[in-house]
Amino acid sequence: MTAFAKGPTDPTVQPVPASVVEKVDAADTTLHNPKRAVISLGANLGNRLETLQGAIDALEDTPGVRIKAVSPVYETEPWGVEPGSQPSYFNAVVVLKTTLPPSSLLERAHAVEEAFHRVRDERWGARTLDVDIVAYADVVADDPHLTLPHPRAHERAFVLVPWHDVEPAAQLPGRGAVADLLDTVPRDGVEPRKDLELRLPE
Repeated sequence: MTAFAKGPTDPTVQPVPASVVEKVDAADTTLHNPKRAVISLGANLGNRLETLQGAIDALEDTPGVRIKAVSPVYETEPWGVEPGSQPSYFNAVVVLKTTLPPSSLLERAHAVEEAFHRVRDERWGARTLDVDIVAYADVVADDPHLTLPHPRAHERAFVLVPWHDVEPAAQLPGRGAVADLLDTVPRDGVEPRKDLELRLPE
């Protein structure tokens, strides 16, 4: 699927620094000593399913990244806004292995968002695409640019439910088992879309 044109101005091919690309290219086929990361995807504008699939494909096209699992699709109510004020979201979670450091993975996530015309004018605003790093290995870090794990992942059913689908024994670093966290959050407004499916890149 071609979600956006490839070319010299394509932001998704530029965010990883050349020095990092140099290091990961040699390891790209085998991913020596990779780290596991969990990414949350969401979209509530435009063709939501096509956008999520395009984001998965773009992540897989990143040197040093391999998608290992893709969750089912869930339709969810927007977070932090008045009910009915925005379209509903499609949400999914992907588990990947990567040789990129967290900062470069974050740059790639932002570039993928930009490729799908993500606008950051308003907190909790509607968006064509949201790509969040939920967890990276066992890292716990309170960095102003990237807090790991995601500071609100433990209270978001639209992250925990699809993550649990693909990794029932998953642990959120510093918070405990995803299965246990699910017992503490309401699941209202998080509905499985069994009629929709995202592809694992070949």
